[in-house]
Amino acid sequence: MDVPSYRSAEYKALEVTVADHVAEVTLIGPGKGNAMGPDCWAELRPVFEGIDADPDVRAVVLAGSGKNFTFGLDLPAMAGDFGPVLAPDAKAGPRTAFHEMVKRMQAGINAVADCRKPVVAAVQGWCIGGGVDLITASDIRYASADAKFSVREVKVAIVADMGSLARLPLIVGEAHTRELALTGKDIDARRADTIGLVTGVFDDKEALLAAARATAAEIAANPPLVVQGIMEVLDHSRAARVDDSLRFVAAWNAAFLPSNDLTEAISSVFEKRPPQFKGE
Repeated sequence: MDVPSYRSAEYKALEVTVADHVAEVTLIGPGKGNAMGPDCWAELRPVFEGIDADPDVRAVVLAGSGKNFTFGLDLPAMAGDFGPVLAPDAKAGPRTAFHEMVKRMQAGINAVADCRKPVVAAVQGWCIGGGVDLITASDIRYASADAKFSVREVKVAIVADMGSLARLPLIVGEAHTRELALTGKDIDARRADTIGLVTGVFDDKEALLAAARATAAEIAANPPLVVQGIMEVLDHSRAARVDDSLRFVAAWNAAFLPSNDLTEAISSVFEKRPPQFKGE
């Protein structure tokens, strides 16, 4: 059998291996803490669409290299994409371009959610912002004892638009979602386990990966067409709700995201100081 092209492609933000019917996708940067910059957003979709179409793959482990899963959106690397829509005279042109960019980024996370091969996310260290988007698009989530989670977009004057606000309520409920999204607070692995964000906490990264790989292998040993059928039935009822939410937030952010507070948030990151938001 010919090796699918996605396996041999060169990636900057992801590492992909396949063995014993299990694909392992690892976030590798290039930003600090595996931050999700342009390369990550561009590579997620072809990788997971390739896995979905690969008959040799029956389950996926999604992990992060180093000490952290991901610091989330690489704001410095993405700042140039925000520039045109933040201009004082930004009108339909730059707002339309921004809307299209948001939809392209959403497509990367959607490819994880739509993959018919179950995805087991293994989270160690920090999982911030876009990282939460990524794991809520996964089917099973495990954490190491040092894991910390944060829906932190509110802290940088952004309405989370990659899927957390759509998928998280289906996982942890409305109340926990509102608390996390409105405060931007950090929660540890124990709290994440309590609210159902993860379904297992392990002592360290090695134990975490061993558990994720064991679960993926257990899934891979089951009849693959039945597993895909279970996935499609489970996904059927939530698909319309998630799609509607993603469309709405993409349009909302294209219209209302530009603000002095967002400019202040980006400036404070570059200047390494706390932001001063004024609601402007």
